[in-house]
Amino acid sequence: MKRTIWIGITAAALTVALGGGPAGAGPITQREARQRARIHQGVRSGELTPRETNVLRHEQRGIEQLRGQAVADEHVDARERAALVDAQDQASHDIYRLKHNQREVPQAQ
Repeated sequence: MKRTIWIGITAAALTVALGGGPAGAGPITQREARQRARIHQGVRSGELTPRETNVLRHEQRGIEQLRGQAVADEHVDARERAALVDAQDQASHDIYRLKHNQREVPQAQ
């Protein structure tokens, strides 16, 4: 949880520090935040098991690293942007698939 908050703060600071971010980084960062919120909602509702949650959070960290590499030179070119969008599309699909797989989270007793 603390790591997720720290990553969110870091992402927001990076966007502000770069003046709204390089071309395409703003919407990319916003999409990451929405995906993190979808994962968090799945945990709260019981739609995601702890293992599924770890898989999705690991995937989000990979996207954040990819974004960090893309903005390192303060310019996101078309190829980098396409790679980020593809990774986020896949993550979105994975979130939906795991939230709707009819698997039940065991309840603590």
